[in-house]
Amino acid sequence: MFFNLFTKRNGTWKADTLSGLTVALALVPEAIAFSFVAKVDPIVGLWSAVFLGLITSAFGGRPGMISGATGAIAVVVAKAVDMGNIAGAELGIDNLGMQYMFAAVMLAGVIQAMVAILKLGRFIRLVPHPVMMGFVNGLAIVILISQFKSFQTADGQWLATNQLLVMSALALLTMVIIKFFPRISNAIPSILVAIVAVGMLSFFNIVDTKTVSDVLLEGTGSGQLRSALPGLSWPGDIVWNQETIMLIGGVGVAVAMVGLIESLMTLQLIDDMTETRGQGNRECFAQGGANFLSGLFGGMGGCAMIGQSLINIRSGGRGRISGVVAALALIAFIVVGGPIIVQIPVAALVGVMFMVVIGTFEWATFRTFGKVPKADIFVIFVVTLTTVFLHNLALAVFVGVVVSALVFAWKSAHHVRLMPQDIAPGVRVYNLQGVLYFGSVREFSERLTPADDPDEVIIDFKEARVVDYSSLEALNAITERYRNAGKTLRMRHLSTECQKMITAAGNLIVIEVAADDPHYSVARI
Repeated sequence: MFFNLFTKRNGTWKADTLSGLTVALALVPEAIAFSFVAKVDPIVGLWSAVFLGLITSAFGGRPGMISGATGAIAVVVAKAVDMGNIAGAELGIDNLGMQYMFAAVMLAGVIQAMVAILKLGRFIRLVPHPVMMGFVNGLAIVILISQFKSFQTADGQWLATNQLLVMSALALLTMVIIKFFPRISNAIPSILVAIVAVGMLSFFNIVDTKTVSDVLLEGTGSGQLRSALPGLSWPGDIVWNQETIMLIGGVGVAVAMVGLIESLMTLQLIDDMTETRGQGNRECFAQGGANFLSGLFGGMGGCAMIGQSLINIRSGGRGRISGVVAALALIAFIVVGGPIIVQIPVAALVGVMFMVVIGTFEWATFRTFGKVPKADIFVIFVVTLTTVFLHNLALAVFVGVVVSALVFAWKSAHHVRLMPQDIAPGVRVYNLQGVLYFGSVREFSERLTPADDPDEVIIDFKEARVVDYSSLEALNAITERYRNAGKTLRMRHLSTECQKMITAAGNLIVIEVAADDPHYSVARI
């Protein structure tokens, strides 16, 4: 199938090295583009990609996953840059916005490391699969939409018709090479072959098309990469007050949360693709260390990059070597390879990203219609639309989890069954089935009518579970209702912990204790 882009292969030194070189080429234009979003020099984004890529590849919890400067982080840190520059103008300090950004990124690194120490990375497992599908679909659409900017001028106008046709043709040629070159040979990653082949067409002036140099010229006025090495960038000029702390603290928390969510979601996606399992807490710690060092040495921070990670997996990169090679190659590109990088046609990189979009999108979504619950399809669309229109991946995942939880609570509330059984004259037993919690206690209570019941009523919890404090309060309220009606209510087969909590609270519930009482815990939240 055309969309079956990913095949499971074991990593090798050769595959990882070639894949790393391919990823390094793909990192350059995106790092530059995200630098423009964050309103900083392109070299800042490039060195951020080096720090994030090298540290997380060497020490992270997911071999084969690529990290670097990302659009989600760039949007967040741009606020710190803007506010810092405003404060700097008032204080007469140049580039204070950069120092605000460095401080926020370092704080984000500390927060991410704390998440790892507290072992909170495993909570990503609580994200339902529909949320994952919506996240992936939305991200694919966002990547797709972002590529159309390459077909426009700096002022947002579409390129001239002939330029547009040339770029479209080159992008299509790149996609064709990526798809069909593996039928000729698997010795060299098809993505690398495509970039080199299309690059040769531009280098030898066979076609005249937009290159990375043109992008740099539009953004900074210079068509060349600045090859300066990073230096220590301690934010010593910041005047700390309540307003500054709130601003930098807020940006730092946002960077940490967005970075962790995007990284852990990408980790889980690659786990599914490669049928292996990464280490979430280890990845959180590596991300934290990488972001702290990135901020300390003048970077804008970042997180896992789903597009580049998929390129790496697609090209055969499975081990840590692929990410390390990508970072080292990127250093070489920055220091000595600038004149070559700037000659890469943008159309070739767009073609690569189009193939990433095709491989990222969950095409199985369309096959779920009519086969899975409508609520799951609704969650997929909510997360997808939130990702596409708000460009906030953390918010999209949060919304998806909340909606999924509400759907679950709604369904569970209707799965409580009370089956009455008259075992003797004047004695009725209600056999309860289901989970009794805050979402189902109302329906449970409404099904009991003291006025219609005999003088003695027993509720049997043998096939039910009482899971939270709201349930215990509901049981106490029901006991009061029967007592006020002049009738006796007893309860049997409550767990030992339920019995202890009821007794400690001094409730009036009459409990029958038996040897076969269940043993489970009640949530104390």
